[in-house]
Amino acid sequence: MSEPPDPAEDTRAILHPARMAEYVRLERFPVPTATDGIFDWAWSVSWNLPPGERLAQDVLSLPAVNLSVGNGPPPGRTPPPGPYAVLPRVVGVARRRTTRVLIGSGWNVAIKTTVGGFGALAPVPVSRWTDKEVPMGTVLALDDSALAERMAAATSGGDRAGILLQAVEPFVAQADPARMRAAREVTAIAEAAERHPQLRLAEELAAYAGLSVRTLQRLFAEYAGISPAWMLRRLRLIEAAERVARGEEVRWAEVAAELGYSDQAHLSRDFTAAIGSTPTRYAAAQRPTGTSPLT
Repeated sequence: MSEPPDPAEDTRAILHPARMAEYVRLERFPVPTATDGIFDWAWSVSWNLPPGERLAQDVLSLPAVNLSVGNGPPPGRTPPPGPYAVLPRVVGVARRRTTRVLIGSGWNVAIKTTVGGFGALAPVPVSRWTDKEVPMGTVLALDDSALAERMAAATSGGDRAGILLQAVEPFVAQADPARMRAAREVTAIAEAAERHPQLRLAEELAAYAGLSVRTLQRLFAEYAGISPAWMLRRLRLIEAAERVARGEEVRWAEVAAELGYSDQAHLSRDFTAAIGSTPTRYAAAQRPTGTSPLT
């Protein structure tokens, strides 16, 4: 497995990046060095679709929590009619594929935490927010309305990202030192899992980290909100999908071996369950067809 991509060019988790790129502007911004090991990057998306058009965007989320503010639709293929209010939210790890249907114009800005990073800021297990979106002010002691108003008044993704970072960075500085150390330990273990596809099982990852399996599972539930086994599978599936999206010629048996699968059939089964189509069909869907990307 290659080194993690440059955040500015990273389209992992977006299942149809070429389709999105025609109508959506995606930007990513660095985060302060003081948040290393807790925040990965800030990101911004904005869109402006022709009247009456809709763009359904599928996402297989990276295994991390996002601190998100925007006026986009709620997830689902049949969102209620807009316009939508600007809402600050904590978006937990989504274990299933999610879809957002974009209509008209709008924006969203977020801070992606590391795997485990949000545990430094949360006083309770991060698993509480897995597969959920909740108002940011219910988790962090900030004023959702004031933050939404400030960000709505900004005119660029970079300005909005700066406002959001300014609002949440103090929570990193004030975090409990013991939770900060543990969160960064989980982050380091997750980064090792991403770099080393030969780590196929939670038992192997625990041995690599010098921990018991039970301790590793407890740390991930507390700080990342997911199990280490689930994280390993998700990282491998996202890597496989990204190879296809980059236009690489994919030999699935070789990919299965490289990504730590025992055989191609196991990769195909997991890929189809997570992404909604077989590897072959997904690869075909990434090829340019000359048709409109809108649904």
